[in-house]
Amino acid sequence: MANADESKLAYPLGDTLPAPGEVLEVAPGVRWLRMPLPFALDHINLWLLRDRADDGRQGWAIVDCGVANDTTRAAWDEVFAHHLDGLPVLRVIVTHMHPDHIGNAQWLTQRWGCRLWISATDWNAARLASQSTTGFGGDDAAAFFGEHGLVDPEAIAKVRGRGGYYASMVPAVPRQFRRLMDGQAIRIGDHDWRCHAGYGHAPEHISLHCAALGVLISGDMVLPRISTNVSVIDLEPEANPLPLFLASIERMRALPEDTLVLPSHGKPFRGLHERVRQLVAHHDRHFEEVMAACRARPCSAADLLPVLFRRQLDLHQTTFAMGEAVAHLHALAGMGRLTGHLDADGIRRFSAA
Repeated sequence: MANADESKLAYPLGDTLPAPGEVLEVAPGVRWLRMPLPFALDHINLWLLRDRADDGRQGWAIVDCGVANDTTRAAWDEVFAHHLDGLPVLRVIVTHMHPDHIGNAQWLTQRWGCRLWISATDWNAARLASQSTTGFGGDDAAAFFGEHGLVDPEAIAKVRGRGGYYASMVPAVPRQFRRLMDGQAIRIGDHDWRCHAGYGHAPEHISLHCAALGVLISGDMVLPRISTNVSVIDLEPEANPLPLFLASIERMRALPEDTLVLPSHGKPFRGLHERVRQLVAHHDRHFEEVMAACRARPCSAADLLPVLFRRQLDLHQTTFAMGEAVAHLHALAGMGRLTGHLDADGIRRFSAA
């Protein structure tokens, strides 16, 4: 069922979705794939762009990869067998380092003998995480969440036991890559696509805009139905990512309002400016809810979970929710509206300044 915000967006394909292993053309030379995910957020959108190599060979660029598991690879095999028009994959482009986006990059680049294109920051982050952790599992993550009020022994034990969580979905990252940077124009097939770097959700997320086609591959920066997760994690415990995220999506207002937005989750839509407005308003509401709670009594991030997330959360969702609660607290502290303090019980709480 659509919510009130969704009704203000236009969905040119309606409720039509590509089945796993199938594709839909959403613009000339742009094909939409939809792969399953093993989470409550149960799908990711991936994209094929008609491409041409420097030596003139025709083929395809893949944008984002899905997690590294047998189900996703079987779906890719179906695409390769039936939907590439007999042409090869020439490059793999990854918007950012999260497992549902980069998981199969090693497998795909090895299979097709092609190069990974990604921001340098996210390539380095993915390489590190595939060998250790991303901050949502392991001893350091458990200690970080504990300091922010997650004290349930079972939950903490599960977080501690997830030290290999990222590597389970991203077993390897290509050892070589080609760098994507903000403002860079890359030629893909017959069209130029300009890179838009976004911050807050991932270290250096790259969205791709094609003015000629009127298309934005937004990755996770602008989603039509849900808000992008913006988290503080133990790797950068004093981070303040929400202002970075909000500034990043505000910059997207420079693109035309009628741009066809191709998000990583949800359906392609038009109404980019409206959706940015909605996301800014969403976080403004959360800021006021957090302030109200912290005026009533000093609050930890864990105290704010029922304030910010009015639904039952599984462990995967709880770790992201904790990171997002800390992000809202840090943003308000950065504005001078809250003050944080480590209490005698070892829990960090925030009070109205």
